[in-house]
Amino acid sequence: MAEQTLANHSDRLNAINIYPVADADTGTNLYLTVRAAAQGLAELEPSDVGTTMAAAGRAAMEQARGNSGTLFAVSLAAMAEPLFDAQRLNGPLLASALHRAQLRAWSALSEPMPGTILSVLEAAARGAASVESAMNGDESNQTLAHTIESAVSAAREAVVLTESQLVVLSEARVVDAGGVGLLLILDCLRSVIVGEPLQEDLLDGLSGYKVQDPNIALSMPAQEGVEVMCTISLTPLAAAGLRLELDGMGDSVIMSAVSEQADPTGAYPWRLHVHVPSAPMALEAIRAVGDPSNVSISALSATAAEDSHELL
Repeated sequence: MAEQTLANHSDRLNAINIYPVADADTGTNLYLTVRAAAQGLAELEPSDVGTTMAAAGRAAMEQARGNSGTLFAVSLAAMAEPLFDAQRLNGPLLASALHRAQLRAWSALSEPMPGTILSVLEAAARGAASVESAMNGDESNQTLAHTIESAVSAAREAVVLTESQLVVLSEARVVDAGGVGLLLILDCLRSVIVGEPLQEDLLDGLSGYKVQDPNIALSMPAQEGVEVMCTISLTPLAAAGLRLELDGMGDSVIMSAVSEQADPTGAYPWRLHVHVPSAPMALEAIRAVGDPSNVSISALSATAAEDSHELL
């Protein structure tokens, strides 16, 4: 459901994608990341909730696209941790999973910013926690429904607030594209849990989201530089060193372990994302410490992005 919903909304999400760069691809990146998660489950044998979520998270992490797609993949993988061995989802578990997701997402970014998908995820976690606290650990289906409904409601309020939290959004009079994408995904989860359709009025009144609103991303000044993404196996110490080096040459640095399983050398697979002036400078630093795979390079300019995407 989330895959189809994001496909339906990708054009409008792309149109308001102006932060951290106006490259008009948030909707596409979220759709591709969620599609990867769905494909990761296609051949999975029926299993417990945690195992299923972990498989989806790994698949999403390995194929994550863009800033928002990577942060969503990190969140999805983190949600699996409190669900280990759980045979069914309940309110307390959902609240715990969302809390873990927002902690991991905030820590994955070198410079996390409010007014983004991070704020929306944090609000969803708070909304879920408020129900879990009030219901004193009740594991009934009714409490689960209240938990996800509170999470979605809080997430929507946070999306509205993004416009006032970042100057670039305020000036353009739009809300954050990644935040809206996460809100749509959470409403898909709500729909499945409560057995009701998606909320038709969920996005009503969000700045910049009417069909007739202009494609603000394409009207923004061209962005210099490229987005580099890859998967690489590193020890935590080497990963910390690489993060520090990438912080010095670019921005939007995201690094998060794809799994909790280390190889015999103590290395973990990491998903890496960074915006840099040119690809060679980043790739040189990356290849100096390991052998990257699934390398993706995309222009940060919305007008050039479609022509420049490259997989190595």
